Amino acid sequence: MSGPETVRVLLVDDQTLVRQGIRSLLELAPDVDVVAEAEDGMTALAAVREHVPDVVLLDLRMPRHDGIWALEAMRAGGLELPVLVLTTFDDDELVLRALGAGARGYLLKDVTLEQLTGAVRTLAAGGTLVQPSITDRLLRAVRGGGAAVGDAPDGTVVQELTERELEVLRLVAAGYSNREIAQALFLAEGTVKNHVSTVLLKLGARDRTRAVLRALHHGVLG
Repeated sequence: MSGPETVRVLLVDDQTLVRQGIRSLLELAPDVDVVAEAEDGMTALAAVREHVPDVVLLDLRMPRHDGIWALEAMRAGGLELPVLVLTTFDDDELVLRALGAGARGYLLKDVTLEQLTGAVRTLAAGGTLVQPSITDRLLRAVRGGGAAVGDAPDGTVVQELTERELEVLRLVAAGYSNREIAQALFLAEGTVKNHVSTVLLKLGARDRTRAVLRALHHGVLG
């Protein structure tokens, strides 16, 4: 039963055993409730409309209507829900496409329960999450031909960031919320929000995920 602070999750994966395993993990968290499951993009779209979950956990490689199709269909239908992609090591190109299609983050399928539930909570709270452990792979994918995902649509030139803005950006890349960044840097949350807005403006990015991708592409994060 969902409580007032419960995060309602839609789980989308074509493999029944995988769905059962992820559901079992999530059900160990008292504040996470799997309200529905779907086996491909088409059933996911129907489930989103029926249940209106707080977060969608989405596999990318599925038969018929895959995760990219689901993301594009949700965006086309005005269903702007936080989507967390669950992927594997060989899905870098698809991850880039997914982020470009509106996904707010990604995790590998071998994450721990703490990492998974933490990511779900982060997205439900309005944050984004780019898993640091595979940013090197993501950067190689961007340089290998996916750079357009991180580019501003109007060709905006990246402006130099201050040291403080770089500190904020690194924590954004690690999946920290504004509140967590404020605590880590001993700043007011409003100050962090202003720094994040400035970073987005300087990088010519519409959201935090694209800001991280664009920063990686241009070597801002090293």
